[in-house]
Amino acid sequence: MFKNKVILLLQELESEAAGSSTASLTHLCELCERLHGTLSEARMLGRHCKRRSEILRILFRLIDLRSAQLNLHIAKLCLALSVSGNNLLNICKLIYKISRSESNDILFRHTSIIELLLGVLNTEDVCLSGEALLYCVATFKFLSGNTSVLKVLLDQNFLAVVQTLIYKLCKAEEVNLTTAGHILVQLTATLRNLADHPEARTLFISISILPTLCLVLSLHWDDQDVCTNISRIFSKLSSYSECCLALAQIPESYPTTLEVLSKHPQKQDLVVRLLFTLGNLTAKSSESRQQLYECDGCMDTVVQLYNIYQRRDQLAPQKDPDAPSISVKEADDVLVKLVRLLANMSIHPAVGPLLAANTACIHLLMETLELRSMQESEELLVKVAATINNLSFYLEESSEIRCNHLTTAKLMLKLMLSSSMDATLEATRIFGNLSHHKDVRDFIMQNKVHRFVVTLLDSRSAEMCFSACGVLTNLALDPLNRVRLASEGALAKLVDCLGDFGPCDWQLAGQACRAVWNLTGGGSEELLDTQEREMLLRILTTYLDKGGLEKIEKEVKMEPPSACWELEFLPIAEELMKALQGPDLTAEHTPCF
Repeated sequence: MFKNKVILLLQELESEAAGSSTASLTHLCELCERLHGTLSEARMLGRHCKRRSEILRILFRLIDLRSAQLNLHIAKLCLALSVSGNNLLNICKLIYKISRSESNDILFRHTSIIELLLGVLNTEDVCLSGEALLYCVATFKFLSGNTSVLKVLLDQNFLAVVQTLIYKLCKAEEVNLTTAGHILVQLTATLRNLADHPEARTLFISISILPTLCLVLSLHWDDQDVCTNISRIFSKLSSYSECCLALAQIPESYPTTLEVLSKHPQKQDLVVRLLFTLGNLTAKSSESRQQLYECDGCMDTVVQLYNIYQRRDQLAPQKDPDAPSISVKEADDVLVKLVRLLANMSIHPAVGPLLAANTACIHLLMETLELRSMQESEELLVKVAATINNLSFYLEESSEIRCNHLTTAKLMLKLMLSSSMDATLEATRIFGNLSHHKDVRDFIMQNKVHRFVVTLLDSRSAEMCFSACGVLTNLALDPLNRVRLASEGALAKLVDCLGDFGPCDWQLAGQACRAVWNLTGGGSEELLDTQEREMLLRILTTYLDKGGLEKIEKEVKMEPPSACWELEFLPIAEELMKALQGPDLTAEHTPCF
């Protein structure tokens, strides 16, 4: 009975193949489905099918009809019959050609062809069937660009299959390296597409694909296409906290990434993504900052890249004179990511001082401020200033910032006087750190920067006001500066600032009190007029009454007094209050820093 069914179906297939109308093509697809169903019911799929050769011969003839839909049905039958060797290669080529057209994507959503192709990836020997596997993974690369098909891939456990195949390619000693490289290019390009899908991101972690990709990077660092695809995967995934944490916990990720960067320093699209990834890893993790810095050659690689992209006119590779030149925007894009990385690493208490003492690194940061303009490279200059601000906290004798504090201050003028509030904020923060030095304070006063700092107290930004208060606190260390600052309205603005921000920001309130303390010589200099003094006393009386603050908190829904109130505000506010209440209560003036 079974033989009769199969023979009749094969005869009908050959008869229909003689015609080439649309109707006959549709019927041929139906016949292929019926043949597949009949063989499946009889458990005759696979190599043990008795009429396998005859079936394959007829199916291969039908390929000449050039129908994508029919050819997928044919491919499905051939794969189900476990074709091998050249037949497998030809079928994989056929499917690949169909997948190249987006209009055919819908065909893959409605057949079991994906499951069969995954079976090929799972079972075929990478050494014997490398070329067939290449066409197979190239098919998945095209299909993964369609979100609907991509969902089917995830449902079919695609990532687990890919993980196994990549591991085979990395471990097989006899596999052709060229073929393995081509397969990995297609696989990593497919994973790059999957990295955009929310469901795939969790699988990247649970299936542990990230360590495997680090292994691929270490083994195929000379393949720019593979490295670029993986850099795209890492840059996308590291933007999500869970994936970023998983990647940060792979010890090999740091030295491997640095190795690739050192081998391909002029591959802009690769470099910018790997630097972005390292920036993400070091953004929230102190351990990552230290791990990266302690890698062999870390700073050599960073300085090398900084030098190259700082001097973008030298980027065209000599070996490839036809290579496109790097634009200002592309060079700055790399530098922004690189400087952000330096800023993140500088936060680490052990790494920061070492970076501050790195002559080459500090020289490059200073050089950026000199070479770039705000109109052309605003984001970069802001990032550089933020990094210098971080490094200026470290005042060890080895610090290059400390040794060049006046030069640094002079470079800040360009940012301070720009129209960018971000640049102004960073410059003000740096002036706050550097104005501990007498020559920097003199420079600020001589160049009338203090006037601009005073106007910043009118800002509605708490960060800006806090930074301005810090600069004024230091400037007022010099008695000659106090009268000039008071004449610019600094005291009145500080009182307003304290009243405006008080319970909202106790750290800012404390810094404002320190500035007032220094500007008034601890209450010994009558620079506050009567109205300003009375206003300041009323504000301090209210703020020092914890019970009164609790009432304010209930009325305006502010945060209740916290540890910050006790540590940052209370001590200096009490001293200032005593000084303002009368000379008999004023202690000997001790400057605040």
